[in-house]
Amino acid sequence: MVISLVIAFSLGGFLAYALWKQRKEAKQLLEKHEKEKAAAPATQPLQLQAYERLVLLCERISIPNLISRVSQPHFTAKEMQLLLVDNIKQEFEYNSSQQIYVSSVAWEAVRNLRDQSMLIINQVANILPPDAKASDLNKQLLEVIMNQKEAALHTIVLNALNFEAKKLMQ
Repeated sequence: MVISLVIAFSLGGFLAYALWKQRKEAKQLLEKHEKEKAAAPATQPLQLQAYERLVLLCERISIPNLISRVSQPHFTAKEMQLLLVDNIKQEFEYNSSQQIYVSSVAWEAVRNLRDQSMLIINQVANILPPDAKASDLNKQLLEVIMNQKEAALHTIVLNALNFEAKKLMQ
């Protein structure tokens, strides 16, 4: 009888200790979560602003918008190629600091858009004859973009950025 009481009290004490410890850990996790949640509103506007700037960047370096914005009809195709590529590089460098506020997936998508846009411009420019005009390059670039079977890469990246920004606002 005494042994069963000792066992019962020991088991009861152990369960009480385990319950106390579990509640303490839960309280610590809750406090940590509350601190993180309190810090989040301070950074959320910066994160949303970064997504806005990256959306604008993607719009500005999309090939159709880029051509309409910087086109120089009197340039040669080679000069136009350099102007387009330099413009993409400048836009990207200007916004590169935004990477600290967005997810690595979002930033990688923007980098891929930059790289793919420059690759398309360089590949199309390289197949044109040496005496080609800027208008020839622009026309070929727009045809390449229009003939893409799937959505243009800049549209895919824009959708991803919009999705992440909306997720952040929830």
